[in-house]
Amino acid sequence: MNLKEIHIGTLLQIRMEELQISSERATKFLKCDEVDIKKMYQQSSIDTHLLLRWCKLLKYDYFRLFTGYLVLYAPPAHISASEKNNLPIFKKNIYTEEIKSFILDKIFTNKMTPQEVIIKYRIPKTTLYRWIKKV
Repeated sequence: MNLKEIHIGTLLQIRMEELQISSERATKFLKCDEVDIKKMYQQSSIDTHLLLRWCKLLKYDYFRLFTGYLVLYAPPAHISASEKNNLPIFKKNIYTEEIKSFILDKIFTNKMTPQEVIIKYRIPKTTLYRWIKKV
């Protein structure tokens, strides 16, 4: 899975086929017609409300794919205590198995050192070494 290039439509279609969900069921659940579903399969992005409905139908959290992208390719900015922020603040990063595999592959194939991973992806040293130890 390439988290840098997420094509949500393709992933939805793959999961529909895996679960063998009929297009009739999907059209009823999503309140659209079959043509709309086929169009969604072609789209690389989708409305978040609609994606949430897909997550429920397919019993898969597609938002985690985008969270994985953010962890790997768009690390959070450091916000000072004096800056006002009305959005929720997340204390911990969410590291999916795909992210862990991606990172560990970089280390075990000698593409990056653990120190380079810590700096580039802002993964805490103890977290990274815990992953390495478990392998």
